[in-house]
Amino acid sequence: MAEEWISTVAQRLTPIGTFSPEQVRMVAHRVHRRFVDKDTILLAAGTICQTIYCSLEGAFYQVSNNGEEPVIIDLHLPGQWFFNHQSFVTQTPSAYTIQAYSDGIVLELTIQVIHELIALSPVFLQLGSLLNQGTDRIRFFDQNLTPVQKYQYVLDYQPQLLHRFPLKMIAAYLKMTPETLSRVRERLARGLS
Repeated sequence: MAEEWISTVAQRLTPIGTFSPEQVRMVAHRVHRRFVDKDTILLAAGTICQTIYCSLEGAFYQVSNNGEEPVIIDLHLPGQWFFNHQSFVTQTPSAYTIQAYSDGIVLELTIQVIHELIALSPVFLQLGSLLNQGTDRIRFFDQNLTPVQKYQYVLDYQPQLLHRFPLKMIAAYLKMTPETLSRVRERLARGLS
């Protein structure tokens, strides 16, 4: 197995927990690297989420197409793990679609591999911390932040979103109209909050 691949997997596992070099090799041997083209659907609405992805390259998004206008649920950048939390945890059909916004590469960690790794060693129970990441966005929007505070959060913690996605998608992700986002950006540019 190529040392470069093992190093890539080790980098993605570091925020999750502490794994020995041998444990990293065990994971690297079981996960898959997948090249995806722009607009590739990783998870279609109505199917059960069986895989947790990590973007190695490219940008991805989750969207709900239940209404006339698609609703952006989440945006994902390189280095981030992502999946449909509700579907993965309950093993019920997903209400959302996960799609590639650009060409990219993902690391795929299936539920079967997670179970296999946990059966080999309890140290892999640390992979469960990935499930907490699925609730981060819910907590973010439960804080009832103002539009300015939401955009400031993006500027402070996820500025790469502004380089990877169009403002219309960012506005939808922040649950505001593009016009509101424009006014917020203008206010912040003038030094007003």
